[in-house]
Amino acid sequence: MDHREAAGRLNMLGNKIWNASRDELYLGMRFLDVPLSSFSYQMDANVSPFGTDGAVIYFHPRQLGGLYRQNRILVNRGYLHMVYHCIFRHLWKEYPTGGEWNGRLWNLSCDIAAEHLIDGSYHRSVRCSRSLLRREAYRKLESEGRTLHAERIFRILPEWQLDEKGLLRLEQEFYADDHQYWASRRQENHSDMDAAMQKKWQDINEKMETDLETISREASEKNGDLLGQIKIQNRERQDYRSFLKKFSVLREQMEVDPDSFDYTFYSYGLTLYGNMPLIEPQETKEVKKVEEFAVVVDTSMSCSGELVRKFLEETYTVLSENESFFRKVNVHIIQCDERIQSDRKITCEKELKEYMEGFTLYGEGGTDFRPAFEYVDGLIRRGEFSDLRGLIYFTDGYGIYPQKMPEYQTAFVFMQEDYEDVDVPAWAMKICMESGGLSHSIL
Repeated sequence: MDHREAAGRLNMLGNKIWNASRDELYLGMRFLDVPLSSFSYQMDANVSPFGTDGAVIYFHPRQLGGLYRQNRILVNRGYLHMVYHCIFRHLWKEYPTGGEWNGRLWNLSCDIAAEHLIDGSYHRSVRCSRSLLRREAYRKLESEGRTLHAERIFRILPEWQLDEKGLLRLEQEFYADDHQYWASRRQENHSDMDAAMQKKWQDINEKMETDLETISREASEKNGDLLGQIKIQNRERQDYRSFLKKFSVLREQMEVDPDSFDYTFYSYGLTLYGNMPLIEPQETKEVKKVEEFAVVVDTSMSCSGELVRKFLEETYTVLSENESFFRKVNVHIIQCDERIQSDRKITCEKELKEYMEGFTLYGEGGTDFRPAFEYVDGLIRRGEFSDLRGLIYFTDGYGIYPQKMPEYQTAFVFMQEDYEDVDVPAWAMKICMESGGLSHSIL
């Protein structure tokens, strides 16, 4: 038997193993039919033991065969591990800055996130005993009671202050697939082919969310926190500046308006009269910017002072940008728990900066949203607001909501990605701020 024939037989054997693993996973998790069938299989002697680029599963034939002979459940877990990498698009997410160490932490975070989902599954095709190290890692990560997606794990791991030995132990414990193909995907991130690949997995993710919430609801209960992670992944993200434009109004502002300026008449006047144009540029321009809005800060005991400060810092950063706000604004920052604790009127960036420097939280009682809305309605009646377009309420969401819809738009804002879902009124927006930057998710 020559080398080419032997390679062909090994490739065929590997394909049979992957097909058998796919079929066994499908029997227990039918909602994964599309992602499980989204790969072709290709032998690669440089991979250990297998890896994927989102379209192909590459495998080392001897290592794959050895793993299958040892325990086919390990192959099933490896297949599902790679499926989860693709569903949550770990392959294409930006490489964290900070050198090789952060790169290792990111790869480890993605592996832990995938393994945590698999270990939370009740299907026999992937069930196996957990090591003491793995159980201890999960215990520490789950102590906050939040969804363990890769980004959150990446933020938690540095707090453990791992040395080289500790990091290596975790890498070996959670290692399942080779990530060497991820680097090439990140480099090709802007190519049409790769954009189509990302779009394909995004569509798969969104359809899975619908399926798990409806037809496969019972299956979602047997797969740990899979639905929670999918919901976080699928949230629509938008820049905070763009969100605040929902509260903007059309006003005239002192600046030259080049869009309304007619160069034909201007040039004709210079030609006809020498140095006297027939028309000058307008000195005012109609622009849509934020002029008035109210910020209510929930100061109940369940809201962290540090999170409140971060939220106000986000608002301050946006307010500091001229393209988002008029030079003179009318912003009321109201602190409220079960009653109004303070109200600070802000008319310019300088006043907001002074407020931030001396910021103090008042309250720490229960949570009742109604007093804040009644207070703002009173400000409108007294003429404190002339054209209030919106109210932003930073809170943990647990409290008594008003029954009646106000005359202005309202957004309830949460500062963590995976807060426990709450039923805000149908007339309000539910926003989740990302603590790392000025983006938000519309829920």
